[in-house]
Amino acid sequence: MRKIQIQILFIFLAGTSVSFAQQPQKPNSVEIYNQIKKLNFLGSVLYVAAHPDDENTRLISYLANSMNARTGYLSLTRGDGGQNLIGPQLRELLGVIRTQELIEARKIDGGEQFFSRANDFGFSKNPDETLQIWDKDKVLADVVWTIRKFQPDIIINRFDHRSPGTTHGHHTSSAMLSVESFGLTNDSKIYPEQLKYVKPWQVKRQFFNPSWWFYGSQEKFDAANKSKFTKLETGVYYTGIGKSNQEIAALSRSRHQSQGFGSTGVRGNETEYLELINGEKPENRDALFDGIDTTWNRVKNGKPVGELISKIIAKYDFSNPSASIPELVKAYSMIQALEDDHWKSLKSAAIKNIIASCSGLYLEAVASEQEATPGSTVRLSLETINRCAVEMELTSVTTLPDNKNTSQNIVLKNNDDQKINLQIQLPNTIEYTQPYWLKEKATVGMYTVSNQENIGIPDIIREVKVVFNVKINGVEFPFERTVVYKYNDGVKGEMYNFLDIVPEATTSILEKVLLFKDTKSKMIPVKVRAGKDAVKGNLQLDLPKDWMISPKQIPFTLEKKGMEQTFYFEVTPPVQPEEAVAKSIVTVDNEHFDKDATIIDYSHITKQMVLKPAESKCIRIDLKTSGDAIAYIMGAGDEVPESLAQMGYKVTILKPEEITPAKLDSFNTVITGIRAYNTVNALANKQKILFDFVKSGKNMIVQYNTFGRTVTDQIAPYPLKISNDRVTEENAKITFLAPNHPVLNIPNKISAKDFEGWTQEQGLYYPNEYDSAFTPIISSHDKGESPKNGALLVAPYGKGYYIYTGLSFFRELPEGVAGAYRLLSNIISLKQPLEAPKQELKK
Repeated sequence: MRKIQIQILFIFLAGTSVSFAQQPQKPNSVEIYNQIKKLNFLGSVLYVAAHPDDENTRLISYLANSMNARTGYLSLTRGDGGQNLIGPQLRELLGVIRTQELIEARKIDGGEQFFSRANDFGFSKNPDETLQIWDKDKVLADVVWTIRKFQPDIIINRFDHRSPGTTHGHHTSSAMLSVESFGLTNDSKIYPEQLKYVKPWQVKRQFFNPSWWFYGSQEKFDAANKSKFTKLETGVYYTGIGKSNQEIAALSRSRHQSQGFGSTGVRGNETEYLELINGEKPENRDALFDGIDTTWNRVKNGKPVGELISKIIAKYDFSNPSASIPELVKAYSMIQALEDDHWKSLKSAAIKNIIASCSGLYLEAVASEQEATPGSTVRLSLETINRCAVEMELTSVTTLPDNKNTSQNIVLKNNDDQKINLQIQLPNTIEYTQPYWLKEKATVGMYTVSNQENIGIPDIIREVKVVFNVKINGVEFPFERTVVYKYNDGVKGEMYNFLDIVPEATTSILEKVLLFKDTKSKMIPVKVRAGKDAVKGNLQLDLPKDWMISPKQIPFTLEKKGMEQTFYFEVTPPVQPEEAVAKSIVTVDNEHFDKDATIIDYSHITKQMVLKPAESKCIRIDLKTSGDAIAYIMGAGDEVPESLAQMGYKVTILKPEEITPAKLDSFNTVITGIRAYNTVNALANKQKILFDFVKSGKNMIVQYNTFGRTVTDQIAPYPLKISNDRVTEENAKITFLAPNHPVLNIPNKISAKDFEGWTQEQGLYYPNEYDSAFTPIISSHDKGESPKNGALLVAPYGKGYYIYTGLSFFRELPEGVAGAYRLLSNIISLKQPLEAPKQELKK
């Protein structure tokens, strides 16, 4: 073995370079060697926490790449309840983004990803609330299911199960459920319905992974007695790839772009600590797998397999990986004869990929178009090329889901590129492409996944695939490839997407909340998009009988696939305040289509399509407004400007460089978007201009920012300190601290009713210290806590008003919460009383 070559290769781990998420992996010689070494380690670790970005990527990378353990991360939620720093998507759409970010992170650090059905409903202050909203038994069942399916020898919890109320309730709950599962997973009487698919399994050890922030500071952690902890030196340097473990972990961590977790890699010694909380104590405290057989000896008749793989490792030629193929094929055949289904399945898949990598075997199935409809025919271009001297034969290809096998019998000579054209007839019953966990109706705390086998699967389940059946050294290997669509971009080069199965027609009401301040009618735009050529049908808008709609339906014809057209319905609201749901329905050949396709497309994740009901909330509201021109300075991203436009305001999005006295002169109000003072560095130099704007008699409204990370210490003209105070109970009782203040009375009379129907939370990151110039307007608190008075602070400054609010308008307005619109109108409408005219002016 030419060890010297390992030292001089400067390459990346598969996926760590900046690339597009769907592109096929093409491992190099060092990566292949590392994969072969991993074949000879039969040990597993499952890391457990609550959210995307909770995981310790340094530890996951170390376990997967230094110890060669099969390493998984079970995130109980998909992060649906967090904030979004890269766009306006919230709730389930944010969960889709964060799911993909986790998948990309695992591609980098070498782990695998799993989820439960728990829905991230937002910040929770204690596990009792969390487990009640989640449906504890179902989430516990999912933890047990994941353990039985993954079969870890070791579980590591990110959080401490013994400290309820000291951190996010989801965090503690994840640890509590993990600890409870330890004694359940090997009991066949527990969740017996799972045993149709998996077997009982007993984890050997369970640890808690403490860190300095559990102790309050690095100094306290350094001083703590850690003599009973297992200690892992994770600051290793991987000579073959020229990266430290921490550098790989930072690349993985940096995939969490929606959460602003870009990380800088470091180098040098680093230690991770683990506290044993369940199971066998290792004789060698710092040997994680001590006493656990992680060789092929743990599998009946597996010892010869391990011996052969050791031989392959010893003889590996970095300049010619294909030299290992004959013995790898032999090892594959030996694995097929084993009885252990678990390791047999895992290692068979791994060794197949290694053989393909050693030979440079490139297999790809590309669709002629990115979208197809059920029942349609998809044209495919297949590419097969063997780039080594080992002769191979493509015996046949099998298309899925139609399971049609087509004989090929093509000898794959070295570097002879073979192209094959064929078609797939999609069944009429094939499901649309979308996140499977969003297909069924969810609750606040739980997603519904009826198919037990799907629970925990991280990604969209794609059905259209091609199996290339390739004979190598007399043994036939089925290589499965998901069908993709690719094209060349003049700037970015080769671009990949997956083939998506779409409805024949999708439709969208372009405004998700429709406000009617009086009985005047509005023209409502509704879009129709064709999923195939020659779509002809009728469009209708459905509302309760008190709402008048004209026309009743609109005929349309869209000649080409992908064509869109917008139509308008005149809607007249009822006289009395009322809320209703408008539904857009397309009828084509007597079949109804009522889905709105939302596309999520960011360069760091795979493009996603989410199908939701084509609906909009219509509100006939008692709403008065004053003022008209608003300048909006976008922060992390929100949909508040669209809501302001619905209220009748003229909204202009201002870029930081446009914040000048001359530009601001034409506006009555400036509003900063959520986390603007966390994300827009240029605001640090714009404060004087903005404060002078207020002083001149205008209003400035600042929405929430997180504490400790603002671009300037002076976000207000008076002293104000942001804290971690929040009210997570959206129905918490409101007390009016200044009931006579104009902000509660003009132009709309605000009452407790205006705080009914709020979603997820009332507000977050309230100031807890502020100058006496501020008037606190409202107070509320979660159960068992002291009153929080910083939700809405109003201060006169010069002739105008400065307002700071942590109320979650960014959530409530897009959800159509009527009271949020009424209160925001009052904030915008604030005016100081005119000074009494001077005596001489009365003459």
